[in-house]
Amino acid sequence: MSASPIIRIRDLRKTYRTGDVEVHALRGVDLDIPRGEFVAIVGPSGSGKSTLFHILGGLTGPTAGTIHIDGKDLLGLTDAQRTEMRKSTVGFVFQKYNLLPTLTAEGNIEIARYISGRNGGWDSQFRQILDLLGISGRLHHKPRAMSGGEQQRVAIARALVNHPAILLADEPTGNLDTENSNAVLGILRDLNHRAGQTILMITHNPEAAAFADRVIRMRDGRIEA
Repeated sequence: MSASPIIRIRDLRKTYRTGDVEVHALRGVDLDIPRGEFVAIVGPSGSGKSTLFHILGGLTGPTAGTIHIDGKDLLGLTDAQRTEMRKSTVGFVFQKYNLLPTLTAEGNIEIARYISGRNGGWDSQFRQILDLLGISGRLHHKPRAMSGGEQQRVAIARALVNHPAILLADEPTGNLDTENSNAVLGILRDLNHRAGQTILMITHNPEAAAFADRVIRMRDGRIEA
């Protein structure tokens, strides 16, 4: 891991207003994540972990604070630049696989390349990732012909096809049984250890968090430990 963090957050705050009520989702979060680390953020519902996830992905903005992603000042970017950052720097994996049912696994993966404007075939590094995910032989199957675990692996491949510096995973095993959950989490750990992929995973499950190098606990909009 390099000395310079790939994610650097200082005094991050997010306040929502519902009528006359202010909800303080984040209350001054400071966080450094070194390049190549696998981090799990855990906490109860309403702790702020999902708000932090959406801000890191450039999906919503903070009320105050600073955040740097791979050396870029996220708050200093234009909307177009933030969109480009999401395409090139950050890959997303969600609890719901969000695969298009009319496309094959290959087609669902290619959608991410099309959106990013990339052309040409898959490189050898990505084909190794497909082998690690165990879906090289399932690329011509549509989601209805795949298990939940296989669909989540396709979703991970789609998130990684553009070789993002950071993989953000929001409850990636929430819809899976124990066996498939452990398999997917083991794959994420292997991606981190073998390829040095930086992974930030949001989870409420302490067993899932145990696969990470470091566990960060949040409560009431703050980092607790």
